[in-house]
Formats: sequence, C-alpha cells, structure tokens
Amino acid sequence: MNESDKYLLPARFVPPGIGSIFLFMLFIVFFAWSVAASGISVSELLTGLPNMLQITSEMIPPSTDRVEPMMKAVLVTFQMALVGTVIGILISLPLAVLASKNHTPHPWIRFAVRSMVSFIRTVPDLAWALFFVASVGLGPFAGTLTLIMDTIGFCARFFAESIEEVDEGSPEALSALGASNTSIVVCAVLPLAMPGLINTSLFALEKAVRSSVVLGLVGAGGIGAELATSMEMFRYDQAATIVLMIFALVVVVEMLSSRARTSLIEKRK
Repeated sequence: MNESDKYLLPARFVPPGIGSIFLFMLFIVFFAWSVAASGISVSELLTGLPNMLQITSEMIPPSTDRVEPMMKAVLVTFQMALVGTVIGILISLPLAVLASKNHTPHPWIRFAVRSMVSFIRTVPDLAWALFFVASVGLGPFAGTLTLIMDTIGFCARFFAESIEEVDEGSPEALSALGASNTSIVVCAVLPLAMPGLINTSLFALEKAVRSSVVLGLVGAGGIGAELATSMEMFRYDQAATIVLMIFALVVVVEMLSSRARTSLIEKRK
C-alpha cells in the first residue's frame, strides 16, 4: 500500500471518551425513567385492542347523513387557516426586521422582540385558543386569532434568520448611496430574502391547517368542533367521514404548497 492509498481508507472508529460514555448512560437512565413516567403499559394496550377494533368497526362505512354541514365546517377550517396565516405573516415581517441583528435599530429592541416572539411560540395553541374563546366567545374568530399568534411565533423567528443570512453586498451599496434603513430593507434585504420568506410562509400555512382542526375541539370553530361532537355522541361513522375530509384537505394543501415550492426553486435556478 503506497502513501496515497492511505488517504482513501475510511477513518478508524475512535472509542468515545469517559465523558461521552457517562452522558450516554445518563440519557439511557433518564429515558427509562421517562418511559415509566409516561405510563406505557403493554398489558393495557393489549386490553384496549378489542375496544379499538370495536370503534374501528363502527367507523365503517363512514356516514354521509351530514356531509353538507361537514363540508361547510371544512371550508371554515381552511378559511381560518388562510386568514390567520396571512395576517400573521404581515405582522411577522416588521417583527423579523426588528429581531434581526444586522438591521435592528438597537440591540435592546432586538432582545425585546425576540423575547416576545419566544413567549408567543412557547404558549401552546390550545392555551391561546382557550384564552381567546374566553375573551371573544366561541366560534371561528377565536380560532383565527389563535392561528395569528401561532403564525407570528413560527414565522417571525425564521423570517429573522432569513434576513440575517442575506448577503450584505446590495444593502451596503445602498447604504453608501445614503439610503435610509427602511429603504435598504424594502429595496434590498426583503427581495433577497424572499425565497426563504415564501418557503417559511408555505410551511406556516400547512401548519395552520393542521392546528385549526385541533382548535375546534375547544370551541374555536371549524371541523374540529364537528369531530368533537361526533366523538362525544359515539357517532364514530360520522367521525370517520370527518377524518377523511380532514385528510383530503391536508393532502390538497400539501400538494399545492409543494408545487409552489418546486416552482420557486426552479425560478431561482
């Protein structure tokens, strides 16, 4: 074997150090503790299998006696997701500029905005839904407000990262010409960051469609309310129809989103 062949050989396995082994063992112990705390029980799973089969059998065939109101509820669900996403994106854009380290007016403003976005993202969707249901009442409006908050927590962070990754050549050229910070952001930064912004926005729409289904379970409107009612009344055949409608809605949104992303990538090439 000559000297050049040595560089073609794969790297030998390096035994982990004592610290790595200790951390791995600590993870194993904590995972085992977590399994016990999560209440996983094979015996209970086996005991519940007949009930699962019974419920499944009652779902077949899916019921068609309330298709029309279900279709309306699916439409409301998508409308909630669309409106909540669009409004959330419009609010996220200026917040993202303030949260970006290269275009924020002051580091303290960046810290404050990022802290606010982190708080919004930390609060679960169901908690926001319960808050808005208690504030504005039952219905789609509470769900739309929840989706706006969810979109802000998701988009503002990733928008800020996309803005920070923009090449500084064009913004610096405009700055040298005496352009204001607002002009630099609008004319150079946002156009250069647009592919990332659009990609994040499409993912936000997909996320909002899924979230809007769950929000109906707490009275925030949409098809989730129909699903909760069917399950509470033991109408599993109606629940099966609702699940199929939700599946169709999610598939259509994912297909349109995927096609839009593919078109965007081809245009960038």
